[in-house]
Amino acid sequence: MFSSRVVVVGASAGGIASLIELVRQLPADLPAAVLVVQHLAPHHPSDLPSILSRAGALEAVHPVDGETLRDGRIYVAPPDRHLLIEDHHIAVKRGPKENRFRPSVDALFRSAAYTFGERAIGVVLSGALDDGTSGLWSIKRLGGVTIVQDPADAQFDSMPVSALEQVEIDHIVAAGAMGKLISALIAAPAAQASDKSDDDVRKRLALETSISSNGDAFAKGVTDLGDYTPFTCPECEGVLIRVKEGRNVRFRCHTGHGLSREALLYGVVEKVEMRYWDVMRSLEEAAMLLEEMGHTLDTNGESRAASRFRENAKKAARESRQVRDLVLGDDALGGDTLLEDAARRRS
Repeated sequence: MFSSRVVVVGASAGGIASLIELVRQLPADLPAAVLVVQHLAPHHPSDLPSILSRAGALEAVHPVDGETLRDGRIYVAPPDRHLLIEDHHIAVKRGPKENRFRPSVDALFRSAAYTFGERAIGVVLSGALDDGTSGLWSIKRLGGVTIVQDPADAQFDSMPVSALEQVEIDHIVAAGAMGKLISALIAAPAAQASDKSDDDVRKRLALETSISSNGDAFAKGVTDLGDYTPFTCPECEGVLIRVKEGRNVRFRCHTGHGLSREALLYGVVEKVEMRYWDVMRSLEEAAMLLEEMGHTLDTNGESRAASRFRENAKKAARESRQVRDLVLGDDALGGDTLLEDAARRRS
């Protein structure tokens, strides 16, 4: 029998401890399926299912693509794969990254909102940046229940605070109290579908879930999601389309990558730093080549020409050091600075 209710949970930095606290209180006969996205290293096996299975009464597994969604089980996104819900089945896909991650919390949440509507419960736990905010907005927009970990209880509060800033949150609780809250919510009748369940939102969720599943964004009509911008995707350099959700703004490129404003800024700054390193490397290569050419000319008795090449080598070396000082200096604009500024803004 298909699950009639679903709980979707997103976490990042500091999230494993919060997940353990959450699942510890879930009963073995929970009449709902639980799906979890935790940001982890993409190319290493994950022990999270065994960790969560030991923590509580529910079995946790890495699902396979096409598996039927069942009550009383925890489905954990495998590394480097999106975890999605498609017509009461689980989809495990390697679609375009979102917010620089695969799996994506937002992608899972949107698919749950589209399939389950008011019967979906979305939970955002500890994490950096803002993955989960857009997906939680979609769950709320289609009548589902929204829960965030109390920022004071989270090891990293950026994800919970971002959700609180952008989404109407139903419950703000510590991780240790979430299991009982979720059980009580599932025991109560689901809210009736509201006028918020409009066709435009459902159409967008269907499109974006399909993009997260297998890409092909341009052919599917990604350009209908919003307006073109002058910005380019840091993942593929494709043109970015601005998508508006209530007070929130995010972006999706024509190849399918999704980015929040913070994720886009983080990616752009990282790309700038990479370009600086490319310039520094090129200048150092030029200095070495000019020096070698000067040595060759000197060996051949062309000392005047050799002198000119060596002077140019010194100039390239000076410029390389200037770029190096810019990249490594205390005033450099970097990702750590962005995270610190975001944390100060939200405190």
